[in-house]
Order: sequence, then structure tokens, then C-alpha cells
Amino acid sequence: MVLVATTWRLASRRQSLPCPVWLRWLVELDNPFTKTNRAAFVVETLALSPGMTVLDAGCGPGRVTIPLANSVGPAGRVVALDIQPGMLARAKTRTEAAGHTNVEFVAAALGDDKLPAHYFDRAVLVTVLGEIPDRAGALAELFSALKPAGILAIVELIFDPHFQSRGTVTGLAMATGFRERAFFGHSLAYVIHFEKPDGD
Repeated sequence: MVLVATTWRLASRRQSLPCPVWLRWLVELDNPFTKTNRAAFVVETLALSPGMTVLDAGCGPGRVTIPLANSVGPAGRVVALDIQPGMLARAKTRTEAAGHTNVEFVAAALGDDKLPAHYFDRAVLVTVLGEIPDRAGALAELFSALKPAGILAIVELIFDPHFQSRGTVTGLAMATGFRERAFFGHSLAYVIHFEKPDGD
């Protein structure tokens, strides 16, 4: 298992290797060993208000998409972006079953320049950054897509084969122009909030 995880991690540096659709059931579960990866906790840290616009980047099967949609309410909007149509189909089915009509689904990769500039109040990237070969390009698109003073939450968990250390994530984000605003958890399971400086 360690060999598979290591091989997957190394291969991801050369091409995009997201979690396969057939493993979506595993991605839908909250990790029982840490609260920082739980959907409710991630959403709670964002201090969302009704009417906000939020990006769920690399939404997978919609584990975080649904509580985001609930938190921003009918007047708000969630854009769920994923590179895999199968994941988007599952997220859409689950979102519709939950009765939410405020979610838009976009089939694209971060770095494809599909996101509007200065549009989102918040963005979340839950155990996705390590799957992206051009991490700097992905963060640059997120920086552009956020409104001034907008918040990007990056979630990492050591159990993920694409785990990114706090130092790596912070270095990439700061090089893009973000500044660290808050940290929750510890070095092996955490949520970091990065803020786009007001006026940028």
C-alpha cells in the first residue's frame, strides 16, 4: 500500500492523477481520526454568510459542496469545479437530492482559466493541491478568481497520498500573493486560510 501511494504521489508530479471515480465512496466519508478534514468543520471555519459566492475547487463527489450550498443559502452561489465528469455527476445527484438549486457544476481543471476574475468570496481546496502538476498556476488562477479580501482555505491530511506539508503550501501561496490569515489543526492534518490582500 505504501508503494502504491508513493508511486501515485510521484506520478502526480508529472501529470494530473486525481482520485479515480470508482473510489468516490471513500472520498465521500469524513475521516474519523481528525476533525480538520470533516466537511462541517471546514465550512465552519469559513464564516460564510447568506448570499456569498464560493468555489469548491476539485469538488469530487460533493462532500463539501452540499454544506457550502446550505451555508450560503438560496441567495448565495456555489461553483463546484472538477476535472472528472463522473465526480461531477455524483456531486450533482447528491446536491439535487439535498434540494439545493444554488450550485453550478463546471468540468475543468484549475489553471484552465475557466474562472471569472474577482468573483468569489471564498474558495476551498480540500486535499486536491497535490494532485495538480502546475500548483503555482492553479493558485494563480484562484488568486485572480477571489475578490479582494477573499479567503482561500486549503485542507491537507497525511492519509492522502498527495499530502502537501504546511511549508510547501505556505510557500506556494505566499509566492502567488496570498498572505496567511489563520491555521487550524497540526502539521499532519490542517486547514490554512490564505487571504487575497484588499486592493489587489
